[in-house]
Amino acid sequence: MSSMLNNNSISITVSDDEPDEFANKLRARARRKRKKIGHRSKTSCTHIILKNLLRWWPVLLFLLAAALLIFEASRIGTRPSSLVKKPDPVTEQKLNKPVEKKPPANLNRLDPVTHVVHGVREPCLKLLPAEELEHLDFPVDKVPADPIKRVIYTTKANPAYVDENMPFEQHSEATRFNLFTGNQTLKQRDESFKVKGEASIHCGFYSDKGGFRISVEDRSYMESCKAVVSTCAFGGGDDLYQPIGMSESSLKKVCFVAFWDEITLASQEADGHKVGDDHYIGKWRIILVKDLPFRDQRLNGKIPKMLAHRLFPNARCSIWVDSKSQLRRDPLGVLEALLWHSNSVLAISEHGARSSVYDEAKAVIKKNKATPEEVEVQLAQYRQDGLPEDKRFNGKKALAEASIIVREHTPSTNLFMCLWFNEVVRFTSRDQLSFPYVLWRFKEFRNINMFPVCTRKDLVNSMGHIRKAKPLTS
Repeated sequence: MSSMLNNNSISITVSDDEPDEFANKLRARARRKRKKIGHRSKTSCTHIILKNLLRWWPVLLFLLAAALLIFEASRIGTRPSSLVKKPDPVTEQKLNKPVEKKPPANLNRLDPVTHVVHGVREPCLKLLPAEELEHLDFPVDKVPADPIKRVIYTTKANPAYVDENMPFEQHSEATRFNLFTGNQTLKQRDESFKVKGEASIHCGFYSDKGGFRISVEDRSYMESCKAVVSTCAFGGGDDLYQPIGMSESSLKKVCFVAFWDEITLASQEADGHKVGDDHYIGKWRIILVKDLPFRDQRLNGKIPKMLAHRLFPNARCSIWVDSKSQLRRDPLGVLEALLWHSNSVLAISEHGARSSVYDEAKAVIKKNKATPEEVEVQLAQYRQDGLPEDKRFNGKKALAEASIIVREHTPSTNLFMCLWFNEVVRFTSRDQLSFPYVLWRFKEFRNINMFPVCTRKDLVNSMGHIRKAKPLTS
């Protein structure tokens, strides 16, 4: 058997030193093929994962947020009761008390406000030197020629709207006119803007039953004033800031008058600010007003602001300062710098942020200073009258900030203020909206000095409103 196998077998010689090229090629192809398959599988998995993440990421995000919420809730729920502080009744009462702003501690700041003019830094308000202020007096024949010779204040109202026999009451929801204002018709309103030698106009104080009652003693004092600095706080509003930087000449020649109502008087006395037996607190003579004509306290505040010529019938000039501000410049010096030096009869502060009445209307609505319906009624009338969107009228900036008003009591300025007051009575109490309209329509009124923001900042220390005035409800 062995020999047979040996005889029939074929001998094949295989050398270990010679590589099998065919086998190597097969192995190389197999390796390349496996590598290719593996790479494709990895890319496919990544693609699937990314696709699912893009599809389901909102769900994953929601689940993560829910998990965090559950975790925080469990922490709060397991907090030991001993670590939870019980609210102190006194502390809780303080927290629930309405927050009132505190005035800044700069009530004696007299440093000048400056600006750069042609590369040189100068004060915004150029006053006479102190020694000249002490000898300053009212100029003779300094008031410019006036196109209005006389203003007659209407003492008759339209009987269809105002009943003279009715007792004192504030305006109803149906109308802002009452026995204090009379009732100016649209025709009378239109006629009042037409410049003539003699003007007749409604201008408050229509009837003795109209309210804004002042004692005989106070009225007698007001009639003695030749020049006046005035402010007011109704409804328990802002505190009273004492004027600073006054010359002895101004203290002798200028009246300083603050109008308060009974709410403000009680509020100030409760805070320890007592009115003396001489009716003064510091430099201010306190004038108590009873029976305010309007429920809107902002509208009541427009009476001393705009009708100084009615309250001080013998005054030659006046300076109005909003209750949020402290006067820090000498009144006679201010009159000389803003009126007499520039041959003006009215000086009023420009608006620092806007120039157009239509832009101001948007801001009033946005800040909830008036309702959109009120503002739209006013703007609709102004559009009908043809008020343009110009940012300057009669060469002056259209919009005024109006927290400071310096003026001579001339027929023109008196008429201007009456026109302005009637607009805030007819429409909204936001006087910035009506000022451009009056300036535009009263075209002959040109001797006006609209001073910039930096001058206003030099005139007063602005505190902002400390507290909100309480509205009248009865």
